[in-house]
Amino acid sequence: MNYLQATPIQQQAIPIILSGKDLIASAQTGTGKTAAYLIPILDKISREPSNHTSALILVPTRELAKQIDEQIEGFSYFIKATSIAIYGGGKGEDWDQQRKALVKGADIIIATPGRLMAHMNSGEVKFDNLKCLILDEADKMLDMGFSDDILFVLKHLPQNRQNLMFSATMPKKIRDFADKILKNPEEIRLAVSKPAVGIDQQFYLASDEQKLPLLIHLMKNTVAESVIIFTSQKAMIDKVVRMLNRNKFEAKGISSDNSQEDREESLRGFKNKQFKILVATDVLSRGIDINNLNLVINIDVPRDAEDYIHRIGRTARAETTGTAFTFINEKDQYRIANIEKLLEREVEKQNITESLGLGKAPEYKASQSRKPYRKPTGKKKFFNKKGVDNKKPAVS
Repeated sequence: MNYLQATPIQQQAIPIILSGKDLIASAQTGTGKTAAYLIPILDKISREPSNHTSALILVPTRELAKQIDEQIEGFSYFIKATSIAIYGGGKGEDWDQQRKALVKGADIIIATPGRLMAHMNSGEVKFDNLKCLILDEADKMLDMGFSDDILFVLKHLPQNRQNLMFSATMPKKIRDFADKILKNPEEIRLAVSKPAVGIDQQFYLASDEQKLPLLIHLMKNTVAESVIIFTSQKAMIDKVVRMLNRNKFEAKGISSDNSQEDREESLRGFKNKQFKILVATDVLSRGIDINNLNLVINIDVPRDAEDYIHRIGRTARAETTGTAFTFINEKDQYRIANIEKLLEREVEKQNITESLGLGKAPEYKASQSRKPYRKPTGKKKFFNKKGVDNKKPAVS
C-alpha cells in the first residue's frame, strides 16, 4: 500500500497501542491517524486469532465507516482478519447481513453509533470478548449529538478493555468526554487545529448572488484534477451542480438526503476520476481520503472554525500541496474572525467581483467580525434580589 515511512502520529501511537495502554491522540487531518491504530490492532489480531469481535471502531459518518473497512481490507491482505462496516437506516437486506456479522463476530466492527445501537437493542449482539474500543473523529461524533448513543454502547462492553480516542481537534468537551471513558491514558498532541502547511488558502468577498459566477470564473482559471465544493446548505447543492454542468464542468452532488446507494455510487465515481467535481455538505469533511484532490472550495464559511480545518484538510494530504478557496458574504464575516483566531494570523480577503463585472463585493468590516447579537427566545425569567429565579407574578 506504499507505506514506506511512519508519520509522526504513527511513530508515537503504534508503540503505545501495542503496549495495551489507553490513548487520546490528536493530529492534523491527513496525517495518517487511521493507519496509526489499524496497523497495531491488526498485528494483535494476527498473533491472537479469535472467533469473537476483538475491536470496535465508532465513527460519525457512513462514508468514513466504509472507507475504514476498505483500508482494513488492504492492510489485512496477508493475514486472516475479517471486518464489516455497520451503517445505514431501515431494515432491509443490509440489516440482515450486518446482524449476522455482529452475531457471528467479525474481528473488527466499524459502526456509526445510531445504527449499532439499533442492532444492540435486539439483544442478539454481544461484545463480551471485545479487547479494544476506538472512537475515531470523536469531536465530530459529539457535535452530531452521538454522546448518549456512545455511552449506551459503552455500558454493553467489557470493563477490561483498551480505549483509543482519535480526533483532529481537542476542544474541552472532548477532554471531558475522555475523562469518562479512558483510564490513565497516554496523550499525543501534534499541531492540533492547524491546516497542513501545503494548503494555499485564499478568501474572496462575495454576496450570495455573486458566489456562483465567481465560482465559475475561478474554476475556468484554476488547473485542478479533483475538486470538492462544500456548502452548509443542502438546498444549495443542486443549484451549484446545475450551474457547473451548464458551464461544461461535470459535477455531482452528495448529502445526507441522498440514499445510501446513491451516496456510495457518487463517492466511488469521484474517487475513480469518472467526474472531476463533487459538491457536498459537511458529511464529507471528516476522514475521507481522496487521492490527488488538489482544490477545495467553500461556497460559504463553515459554522465552526474547526469545520473549516476539516474541510480544507481534504486536500494537501500526506505532505502534498493543494488550494482552498472560501467565499465570504456579509453575514458570515464574524466566522472569519474565529478562523483567524484558530490560524493565529489574519487572512487576506480578496475583492475581485467588480473587476469581473459582477458588481461591488461586500466590504469587510471589523464590526461585522463579531458574532451578531441574537434576541433571546423562550420564557422570560424573573429574579429576586438574591438572584433566585421566581415565577412571573400573577396579574390581578
